[in-house]
Amino acid sequence: MKFAIKMLAGAALVAMLGSAQAQKGETVKIAWIDPLTGLMGPVGTNQMRSWQYMAEEFSKSNPAGVKFEIVPFDNKLSPAESANALKAAIDQGVRYVAQGNGSSVLAALVDGIAKHNERNPGKEIMLLNYAAVDPDFTNSKCNYWHFRFDADTSMKMEAMSSFMKDQKDIHKVYLLNQNYSHGHQVAKFAKDTLARKRPDIQIVGEDLHPLAQVRDFAPYIAKIKAAGADAVITGNWGSDLALLIKAAREGGYDGKFFTYYTGVTGTPTALGNTGEGKVYQVAYAHYNMGGQIGKWMEGFKAKFKDDFYTGAIAHAFAGLSEAMAKAKSTDPVKVAAAFEGLRYKSFSGEVEMRKNDHQLQQPLFVSVWQKAGGKYPYSPENTGMTLAPVAEYPNYVSSTPTSCQMKRP
Repeated sequence: MKFAIKMLAGAALVAMLGSAQAQKGETVKIAWIDPLTGLMGPVGTNQMRSWQYMAEEFSKSNPAGVKFEIVPFDNKLSPAESANALKAAIDQGVRYVAQGNGSSVLAALVDGIAKHNERNPGKEIMLLNYAAVDPDFTNSKCNYWHFRFDADTSMKMEAMSSFMKDQKDIHKVYLLNQNYSHGHQVAKFAKDTLARKRPDIQIVGEDLHPLAQVRDFAPYIAKIKAAGADAVITGNWGSDLALLIKAAREGGYDGKFFTYYTGVTGTPTALGNTGEGKVYQVAYAHYNMGGQIGKWMEGFKAKFKDDFYTGAIAHAFAGLSEAMAKAKSTDPVKVAAAFEGLRYKSFSGEVEMRKNDHQLQQPLFVSVWQKAGGKYPYSPENTGMTLAPVAEYPNYVSSTPTSCQMKRP
């Protein structure tokens, strides 16, 4: 009898230990759905490689003991193509999806994944959003299966406007943004925050233009100059920012730019050695942070002859492996539950996946375009220039409230 009890106890212990290491050695596939062709293709290519590189790095060592594999799909920046890519990923048995370029694409994926998960219990999919920053997706359109690792538009504008309020040479601002949800939100939050922090600043013009279709921004620069704006706020990214900066340089516009995405592919080259001290970026990282992310940047550049700038990918892998270790599983149902409210260390310090809305709470940085060297040596796209930090805002400053009423399974 005693022997039988010992045998049962031993079996239970083995089962418990086996459960604790259930995910160890597993390969977790992540479907990456973003553009590889068209005007935004260069941005997508960089970010696909960034996901692949970070998958290799985190596969070497992570708390869950898993391996990561990226399965890329070119969505051509199209919601319809993204829906097709999602179906293909599901057919391949992929349980995690990563997307970042375009909130219109994010909307299609959130909807498609929500419907799939409701209809297919036991085969749920988790959505890792690393760059689509429309605040609605962690407010009125929040969804349990969606987790955002970038800081949303409102968070970034809270930090940017906190910096701008102390710039006494800014009196007239022009808002120029892409004509989709992200661009609309940048304009909205710029007006709201500046009215609260610097009511003396005038908004002297506002334009929305088609996403990834404009090839010549000279007419917009002419309007900005005619309005007498001494600063421009833009959420443009990719070719839409690179070509805007190029037009400003060629058109002789000498005002300041306050941006979200100066560090993204093509924009450093468009700036070149112009714009020193006049182009600012708000982001959750900058080129000269050093530490672990500095090592990753060096390794990425050596491998791809390109710049690693999408640090939210590192946030995603760090959090995902921590959540899998906590859940003792790679099942998205268990991992999503473990991720809620999770605090973990990432390259910028301690971050937290807020339970209420699945928005990562993290510090934000304002940096300025200047010559590389000294304390800030990293030179993107070999321009001889860099983005040097001028202000840092901790989690509690950059955090913004949420109206999300999360419906949990």
